[in-house]
Amino acid sequence: MLPTRKNQNWIPSIFNEFFDNDVVEKWTSQTPAVNVYEDEKQFRMEIAAPGMVKEDFHVHIGEDNTLVISVEKKTNDEEKDAQGRYLRREFSASKFSQAFILPDEVDRENISAKVENGVLTVALPKKTEEQKAKTLRQIEIQ
Repeated sequence: MLPTRKNQNWIPSIFNEFFDNDVVEKWTSQTPAVNVYEDEKQFRMEIAAPGMVKEDFHVHIGEDNTLVISVEKKTNDEEKDAQGRYLRREFSASKFSQAFILPDEVDRENISAKVENGVLTVALPKKTEEQKAKTLRQIEIQ
């Protein structure tokens, strides 16, 4: 497990404050490109993974308030087409996993993900003002 650099040029600086940290880990040299978008209501991550399908992805909330995105694609050496078999095959297993610390303002209960045209899109909705108010509470001093 290798920690990523503290300053990654492909992540906008506002996103760095929340997601660029020492917990981010990568376990492979095949790291897909990641786009991050923010508007008033949500963050949206787009992870490029050409040739991958829904079953190849695993997205979950991990320990320490992290969003973990994993991809694993294996090829089956037994695959044959109608005319014969592969004599040489250079496609191999691909594996990728990355963890992002979530900002406090993300509504973890309503995170969603979908795969379309080789891109995994993860929607990270922001908490409403009402949800933020519920998390604040006065501590009684005894």
